[in-house]
Amino acid sequence: MARRSDARQRSGPSMADVAALAGVSAQTVSRVSMGLDNVAPPTREKVLAAMGQLGYAPNGAARALRYGSFGTIGMIAHRLARTGESRTVEAVVEAARARGYTVTLVDLESPSPGDVSAAVARLSHQAIDGLVIVRAEIATPETLALPRRLPVVVSDSRFVGHHPAVGADQTGGVRLAVQHLLDLGHRTVHHLAGPADSGPAQLRVEAWRATLAEAGRPVPAVAEGDWTAAAGYQIGHRLAADPDVTAVLCANDETATGVLHAFHEAGRRVPDDVSVVGFDGILLAEHLLPPLTTVAQDFDEIGRRLVDLLLRQVRDGEDLTGAHEEVPTRLVVRASTAPPR
Repeated sequence: MARRSDARQRSGPSMADVAALAGVSAQTVSRVSMGLDNVAPPTREKVLAAMGQLGYAPNGAARALRYGSFGTIGMIAHRLARTGESRTVEAVVEAARARGYTVTLVDLESPSPGDVSAAVARLSHQAIDGLVIVRAEIATPETLALPRRLPVVVSDSRFVGHHPAVGADQTGGVRLAVQHLLDLGHRTVHHLAGPADSGPAQLRVEAWRATLAEAGRPVPAVAEGDWTAAAGYQIGHRLAADPDVTAVLCANDETATGVLHAFHEAGRRVPDDVSVVGFDGILLAEHLLPPLTTVAQDFDEIGRRLVDLLLRQVRDGEDLTGAHEEVPTRLVVRASTAPPR
């Protein structure tokens, strides 16, 4: 008996131990560990508390053999310091946790098709049920090698028709911002864009140009940044030296922060002399001086939809190859925009 007891202690607590401590059945413990929804919240909390008290961790390999699921989602991202990537990753992790899944993340050094494909290969050999690609950047459906049977969802509209995709309405958001500035009376709108290798940045450039052209307004030369406040500050000084610049749409809110700094140093008052609009809707934007008008993205909803599309493939076996969900953006008007003098 002593030997059997020692062996049990070395192997760790069992599902039966958790069930006994929580006062539920082993089947209920199994449902909680799988993240299934048919468990009452108070019961789920008791089971989770018992798991924590005992130090119980579900066996992923055993779960996969029994249920065909590891309970883990793979995720590939690039440049997590950027707002869009970090907020999307955070939203996916939260949405996955709510559905009973953990996330294994690979952060790429470069967005090349080879690096993305290599990361996919590494993850696909691990115990994952499906894959979320936050942004493939310069990779295309033709250059990105993905395992045929691995459920995949991409936060990138360029993969529509090849893989399920979820993204913000970049075009609609830019049109709202540009039209807002034109309606205030600005003759045209200058654009400080993101990098040329970014899909969202190029979508925003195209929407900016199209909106100005459709309105019969001059289309200035685009200024290319790199999403950072430092680039906004540097390019902002050049824009501040041009008296014809009265309205600027920035690639994101961080870039707009640098532009506001540059205009302040140059003596160009915002919004009296020049109006500035950002993109993303970060929390800091409303606390800038002046508070920043911005196009807000709903990153939480993007994360929820990415996980939902992925788990519909994992759990239900749905073929969602052509699925494309676009999450609306909204214009948040604050004190950084006003009619030109």
